[in-house]
Amino acid sequence: MAQQRRVHLSVQRPTSTVCVLGTELSLDVRGAAPKGSVAFHIQGTPGVKLYVIHNSQSIKLPSSVGRWPLDPTPEVLLAMDTISKDVGDEKVKISYFRESGGVPTGRAMLYLTCVVGSLDADISRSGAVSRTLLDKKIWTWGPDGHGAILLVNCDRDDPRAETPDNRDAAICSYNDLKDMSQMVLRTRGPHTIFTGHRLLLHVDFSDADKVRVFYGGNSVALEEYQHVLGVSKLSYTVKPSRHQEESVFYVEGLAFPDIGFSGLVAFHVTLLESPEKDLLETPLFTDTVVFRVAPWIMTPNTLAPLEVFVCSVDGNEDFVAAVEDMAEKAKCPLTVCPALENRQDRWIQDEMEFGYVQAPHKTFPVVFDSPRDGQLKDFPIKSILGPDFGYVARQAPGRVSSLDSFGNLEVSPPVTVQGKEYPLGRILIGSSFPRFGGRRMTKAVKDFLVAQKVQAPVELFSDWLLVGHVDEFLSFVPAPDRKGFRLLLASPSACYQLLKEKQEEGYGEAVMFQGLEKVPKPTINEILTNEGLRKFNCYVQSCISWNRGILRRALGLAEPDIIDIPQLFRGDVSSGAEAFFPDMVNMLVLGRHLGIPKPFGPMVGGKCCLEQRVRELLEPLGLSCTFIDDYFSYHVLMGEIHCGTNVRRKPFAFKWWHVVP
Repeated sequence: MAQQRRVHLSVQRPTSTVCVLGTELSLDVRGAAPKGSVAFHIQGTPGVKLYVIHNSQSIKLPSSVGRWPLDPTPEVLLAMDTISKDVGDEKVKISYFRESGGVPTGRAMLYLTCVVGSLDADISRSGAVSRTLLDKKIWTWGPDGHGAILLVNCDRDDPRAETPDNRDAAICSYNDLKDMSQMVLRTRGPHTIFTGHRLLLHVDFSDADKVRVFYGGNSVALEEYQHVLGVSKLSYTVKPSRHQEESVFYVEGLAFPDIGFSGLVAFHVTLLESPEKDLLETPLFTDTVVFRVAPWIMTPNTLAPLEVFVCSVDGNEDFVAAVEDMAEKAKCPLTVCPALENRQDRWIQDEMEFGYVQAPHKTFPVVFDSPRDGQLKDFPIKSILGPDFGYVARQAPGRVSSLDSFGNLEVSPPVTVQGKEYPLGRILIGSSFPRFGGRRMTKAVKDFLVAQKVQAPVELFSDWLLVGHVDEFLSFVPAPDRKGFRLLLASPSACYQLLKEKQEEGYGEAVMFQGLEKVPKPTINEILTNEGLRKFNCYVQSCISWNRGILRRALGLAEPDIIDIPQLFRGDVSSGAEAFFPDMVNMLVLGRHLGIPKPFGPMVGGKCCLEQRVRELLEPLGLSCTFIDDYFSYHVLMGEIHCGTNVRRKPFAFKWWHVVP
């Protein structure tokens, strides 16, 4: 239905008003009728379309009916489809009559000026602003959906700045403008109409702190662009130019969707009629356009790698060289964070997570800085943030736990669960569930992840681990069949089964950690007869099996979609579990190239039986397994390859706005 406004008439004096193209005016015919009048006749000039609603039917005028009864109260609508050249160049005349009179008891005159007032954005998501018949006030999901999209301008285009662009109120470069979405105000009609009317661009108070709008008038010079709307500025008076029918505004997002903010922001333009002195302005027409702020999207292991990050610390030269060799095989650039920047903190995966934001006109990566804030805390904002590389962070209000590190944040590849599609996968986080009173990911991070909507998070049980990260017992690798991937789960049961096989083959005296110094070297026989170790690994297996059930249901997996990787753990129930030998699930995935922690398992026939079993499981999928000596991290800092590296990956080909949450 077209936007409609009621217009009051008078037989004492002519009435003048504005009709915006595409809207309707409802005429208060009865309110102006002289006393004793029972009927009316209405006619308009050619540019006016008139309709009388009579007996629930809309009758276009002129018609065979000459006079219309005033009782019951008549409804008269008018619309205009031609823009006025002069003020008041179209008119409507209403004549009133008594029951039997031929002479009018009075006449009301209405002078009309038709103008265009339209606030437009890229509603069709084509990458350009255009006029459309789609409802601009409604934002809809899915491949057939519509609605404008806004990016959080969280990169840093000015190399002299210390913070992201969304924290300043200036345009530093034309590249800065390219990160923003255009919003176009179109006005047409007699220019003199605006001497008695005002165009007001405004934003709701609840949305104002989420956006900032810039306007440069007719100029293309950067210095002319000013912050005109958003934050503390709730409205801006637009002065249409006689020679320019379009005013182009640039809109930047300041905040991602989060608790209390759905991501939707509405902008309005209102045409106000300026009354006589000391009276308030009267709104005549409002046009609204709604944007949704693009979510932060996380990328799974199965997407192509674009850049590998690793930290160089004292004593890990061989590890860095091994990662460099892997990156070269995968034809992927390597960035080494030097000791001066990492300050001996090698856990770069725990410090940050890579993702991206996307709109029809622009896509760029965004690093998510964890609340962990170790010695690497300055690296994301000082070394990653830059032109077309954004930054976002969430802080814990109190003390952080190890579950706030981003080794405890993973995402699955795309899945379909009972007919429900998750084309961007589902985020996986670890928690204390089903135990109460344990460690949990901080609410600020969890709320942020949930609010993005497009990768509905799944909560797993990870508090049984000493460190508590989901990447200690699960990973994803690409596969050529089924769902396009395999879920890898650490499995004490698979490890005991393998060791039992080797014992029965006569290798019971083969030792773990052969060749390493100052490390106990238990044999296969000793491991299998260690009842304390077996009992603890039964507990670990029960925890992983619990998660297996959650993952099968949440990701729609069948058993053939899961591969059990042999792995033992040590520790106790009160303090938590840690890997008994380097955790092979905690691997680096670069396309088909896998960097797996070297397990230093028992040597059987001159080969590590643990490595051989993993090769047998993964290489038939077309994957290349490289076992990396991560002895430094395992025996000195109890880490793993995945936590010591980080990978920026290619965005999904699937557009997030096609998701149906």
